Amino acid sequence: MERLVPIGKSYRGAVQLQQLVYFVAVSETRHFTRAAERAHVAQPSLSQQIRSLERELGAELFSRARGNIALTDAGEALLPLARRILADADTARHEVQELAQLRRGRVRLGATPSLCTGLLPEVLRAYHRRYPGIQLLIEEGGSRDLVRELATGSLDLALIILPLQSHDPALATTELLREELVVVSAAGSPPVVDGQRVRVEDLEGRPMVMFRRGYDLREFTVGACRAAGFEPTLAVEGGEMDAVLGFTEAGLGLAVLPSMIADRRAFVQVTPFAGEGLQRTIGLAHRKDVEPPRAARELRRVLLDYLDRADATGTLPPGTRRVRTPTRDEDDLPPA
Repeated sequence: MERLVPIGKSYRGAVQLQQLVYFVAVSETRHFTRAAERAHVAQPSLSQQIRSLERELGAELFSRARGNIALTDAGEALLPLARRILADADTARHEVQELAQLRRGRVRLGATPSLCTGLLPEVLRAYHRRYPGIQLLIEEGGSRDLVRELATGSLDLALIILPLQSHDPALATTELLREELVVVSAAGSPPVVDGQRVRVEDLEGRPMVMFRRGYDLREFTVGACRAAGFEPTLAVEGGEMDAVLGFTEAGLGLAVLPSMIADRRAFVQVTPFAGEGLQRTIGLAHRKDVEPPRAARELRRVLLDYLDRADATGTLPPGTRRVRTPTRDEDDLPPA
């Protein structure tokens, strides 16, 4: 290390980071042509930059015997310093980019329709207030579609329904909430049942307003009816969330909806299920093999903080309760 001190004391030039990149490449390959290929630069340009670096430092860095490139004493002394400088520069670039991502950039979030209506507005308001420069791109869809979008890299995060219907070992999930489902009927219509709570069996033969295919609620409702031994009677099917609510308010049939959505509608009556009722689990998913960008990780933190505060103050969305579990891989999820 002492051999480099005179160079440092007499040095008044400006060593460029790219020169150090070329120097390290030659040091590690011991070959100028291979180093140029590794650095994606023409070999004459690399050689010229190495000579320029040697002039700046006032010492030869390589012994250029024919067919044998070796580090000189000065080169040996410079190599660990150059590696450290490049590593520090890379760290600095990464840190600045991470900070910049919180001032500008975007987050691509997927969510099921009920969560877009019942949960996301407050969370996104809190996030936007903290990071106003981040563009929020929201993809609304069923869990299967959202998982597919995650796999292709089209989404950073997705709020989905667990357990998943397909196996994907590259997916990591965190359980967030247990959500209660209820039966919704038109305001002023006869009660769904004589009592205050309805059983799944009570829906047999009753006209149902059903979501279009691809909605998690459709699959869940049809599955619950089949588990009770009957096929649902479909009065209207194929609707989106607003359409299903509108058809139900018009008295066309019953619908099974999340409590967080149903309790906000003035023109419907809500009947809970008997016993433990129908529940489903809301989770947050992301790819395990690709770390979400900083802005997406901050959105995840804002979401979890919001849920924790809402749980502590009793202001969670109606019919939900907080689930606190560590992040889990899909391998750990129960089978669909």
